Order: sequence, then structure tokens, then C-alpha cells
Amino acid sequence: MRSAWLYRLRGYRVLAQNAWLGGYEIDLVLRRGQRLVFCEVKSKSGTAYGDPLEMVTVEKQRRLEQAAATWLARNPEHAECEVRFDVVGVTAGRVDHVRQAF
Repeated sequence: MRSAWLYRLRGYRVLAQNAWLGGYEIDLVLRRGQRLVFCEVKSKSGTAYGDPLEMVTVEKQRRLEQAAATWLARNPEHAECEVRFDVVGVTAGRVDHVRQAF
């Protein structure tokens, strides 16, 4: 996954990819130091139907937050970390990264 590779270049360790928790999926769980990132990745082959970042709706955010809470409950060794939610949009090879998206 290209998004995971980009995080690795920035010094993050990938803890999980495409993890299903509580009926919802988390695309990436990453850690660097005391920062824990839950990342939603959206990709589209072209620009005909809008930006992939627009696909992360309020409902999708709620689901990701719920899945993150479940992940943290199952992985208490990361409980002291600062949590951040990122979104990565990939369109025709272009990558847009939004830190602290919500």
C-alpha cells in the first residue's frame, strides 16, 4: 500500500493494515514515538467524480472513531499515546495527505 510506504519514510511503524474492528475497517494504524495515527485511505482512478477526500463523510468519521476505540481497547499498551486521525486521498497517482483531518 503506497500510503503505508509514505508513512514509513517519515519514521512511522505500521501496526495494522485493513483491520476490522467492531464491524468497521481501519485502513492503517501507525505509530511514531508517542503519536498513534488512525488513517483512512481513499483512492480513485480519476477526477471525474470529485476528490477522494470528500468521500470521508461525518458517518465515516464516526465509524473510524468507533473502530479506533475498539482497537485501543484491544491494544492497551498504546493507551498513553496521543491519537490523531489522518486521511490520505489518492487520485491518478497523486497523493494528498491531511493530518489531523478530524
